[in-house]
Amino acid sequence: MSSGRGVHRFDSPEQEAFLNLWRTYDRLRALEDELFAGFELTPQLYNLLRLLKAARPAAVPTLALADRLVSRAPDVTRMLDKLEARGLVSRVRSVEDRRSVLVEVTDAGLALLARIAAPLRACHARQLGHLSPDDLERLTELLKAARAPHETSETWQ
Repeated sequence: MSSGRGVHRFDSPEQEAFLNLWRTYDRLRALEDELFAGFELTPQLYNLLRLLKAARPAAVPTLALADRLVSRAPDVTRMLDKLEARGLVSRVRSVEDRRSVLVEVTDAGLALLARIAAPLRACHARQLGHLSPDDLERLTELLKAARAPHETSETWQ
């Protein structure tokens, strides 16, 4: 099997698609990493802040956050520690269940998200703005279909 310029051999069409997906992710992620570094964040930390903003005014149980992240993060508690140390989130024990810790974004966290919004839109335009709206829609549907059998939670879309 060959693909692209020259001859590249893949074990299967699935491997070729996966390796292309991985390479694409690597190239697009580099642009986002550069952006978030300027705000002393990682994409995962940004994702936590974004999820908490979407849940406002409700606070979110720590365990629920782990399920909603775009990419799996083994230590959500450590990530929340970093955000809390910067005053971007606050944590409180649930009144109903003292074992549960609730998290909410602070005003400082909301302000940081507001500062990131325009540069992030520009980053996304650099990443995928060369694709037409129809191509973006098809790509989104294909990506959802590719991961559907592997999703463990219905909370992320």
